[in-house]
Amino acid sequence: MDQSISDLRDAIARHCRGARCATAVPRLTLLRSDAPTLPMATIHQPVLCIIAQGRKRLMLGESLYEYDAAKYLIVSVDLPVTGGVCEASAEEPYLALSLALDPAALAAMLIDMAEEHGEPELTPGIAVTAVTADLLDPAVRLVRLLDRPRDIAMLAPLIEREMLYRLLTGEQGALLRQIALADSRLSRVSRAIAWIRGNYAQPFHMEVVADIAGMSLSSLHRHFKAVTTMSPLQYQKQVRLQEARRLLLAQRADAAHIGFSVGYDSPSQFSREYARLFGSPPARDAARLRGLSNAAGLPFSQVV
Repeated sequence: MDQSISDLRDAIARHCRGARCATAVPRLTLLRSDAPTLPMATIHQPVLCIIAQGRKRLMLGESLYEYDAAKYLIVSVDLPVTGGVCEASAEEPYLALSLALDPAALAAMLIDMAEEHGEPELTPGIAVTAVTADLLDPAVRLVRLLDRPRDIAMLAPLIEREMLYRLLTGEQGALLRQIALADSRLSRVSRAIAWIRGNYAQPFHMEVVADIAGMSLSSLHRHFKAVTTMSPLQYQKQVRLQEARRLLLAQRADAAHIGFSVGYDSPSQFSREYARLFGSPPARDAARLRGLSNAAGLPFSQVV
């Protein structure tokens, strides 16, 4: 295990010099930070994350998730989380890989595995689990493919399949199966989430979202909260406010105008709810983040 983690650390460090490095391997992103980062709100999409060095902390609602080189993170649906790197330095930077989860690939594997599984009760769509040697070994080989670009097209799908197999047969296998099953409760909640994210600036009726999800009102509310720890309306508010923050930094527009653009009718309500989530009113928060960005010499995208 120690040698595999060391090998993964060296491979990531060799190919990732910036904060976030897209790679030639489909769905694989490498991450690096030379210092702890401020906790920032974002929408975390379905992903596997393995840390090779350092530590990261995420909050979903009131729940805290912390993981390091001994653990891996799985996210099964788009979730509004607040998180940041809490252990990193120039000498020992935070180094990690992120592999976007492909529902089609998972579904094909379940067919090949020909296993019958009952549908478990839904739990929060995020989990931190002890990493195993069986998962670390293909992770190292996947990153090392970047040393041999000619091998990527042929070998990356095989290695990714091996990693997904280890996940499906591991502790979070039930969570992964939920992603793959088209009519699972998680997939239905995912349809509701996708609609809310695409229409966050518009008012909606719960009956509409329930119809999109193919659930009754009570079933949607119960299962949506089980996965995201919040109601559909609370989820919409998180998405609106995170988009408002991004727009404030990107456009330097008036806060009231930004509030209207993300669906708020009342500037005072927008300012109040923004401050509740981010700790200060819109204009003050944007100025603070710009100051941090300028001081660190980073673009806004690496600060938020």
